[in-house]
Amino acid sequence: MAAVRALVVPRLAAASALAPLPGRLRPLHQRASTPRAALHGSASRPGARVALVLSGCGVYDGTEIHEASAILVHLSRGGAEVQIFAPDIPQMHVIDHTQGQPSEKESRNVLTESARIARGKISSLAQLSAANHDAAIFPGGFGAAKNLSTFAVDGKDCRVNEDVARVLKEFHGAGKPIGLCCIAPVLAAKVLRGVEVTVGHEQEEGGKWPYAGTAEAIKALGAKHCVKGVTEAHVDQKNKVVTTPAFMCDTALHHIHDGIGVMVRSVLELTGK
Repeated sequence: MAAVRALVVPRLAAASALAPLPGRLRPLHQRASTPRAALHGSASRPGARVALVLSGCGVYDGTEIHEASAILVHLSRGGAEVQIFAPDIPQMHVIDHTQGQPSEKESRNVLTESARIARGKISSLAQLSAANHDAAIFPGGFGAAKNLSTFAVDGKDCRVNEDVARVLKEFHGAGKPIGLCCIAPVLAAKVLRGVEVTVGHEQEEGGKWPYAGTAEAIKALGAKHCVKGVTEAHVDQKNKVVTTPAFMCDTALHHIHDGIGVMVRSVLELTGK
């Protein structure tokens, strides 16, 4: 547990108070206008069908929310139809994001928490089939290393959730592109041996790249690590895997947004749609 705490303590931001919502919203289960697993999309023309796989809600125990939002914005601009998925499993633990410490008596479900980001339009990862989609994208956040895998605790000896491994293998086997950002490339490194990925730079450089040590773990998994800047993405043309560092770099948010945009555009180009 000490190793896990060491991962989540740095650079915590104070929690923001929620602004009052206008009007009175009906509970999601009472809304008849959209089904729970409806597609997220704004394009009038058919676009690539992309599966977005989440790992909870909140950087230190789930999906990095800024990364998920940036991916959705860039997918919308690219004319993609998006369906969101998450595994229906308990979180490894719950982190109090104001303190950076586990809430020992609290437990949460990954699918339920991910539904916050998806605005209720979400399905269990067990239902995701590569046959129904043109690409899959995995945002980062410690949920990828805690809930989708055990990388946060076990490093190169980690295990990957069965459905996550299945999805990665299905898309790879079908020759369909996979995008991953931040810490999520470790999933591909573990499951798709010999794949090329990036998590940014390989030295901390005075704190600019605080998780630079992840690159060595990726190499230990048998993958090739490619050094890239935060506004860049690496495209493994052979395996159709696209990765970008995102919050592996301590930098301004717009740089992370731009790098994610490069990753998303590259994924959509690889779909051929």
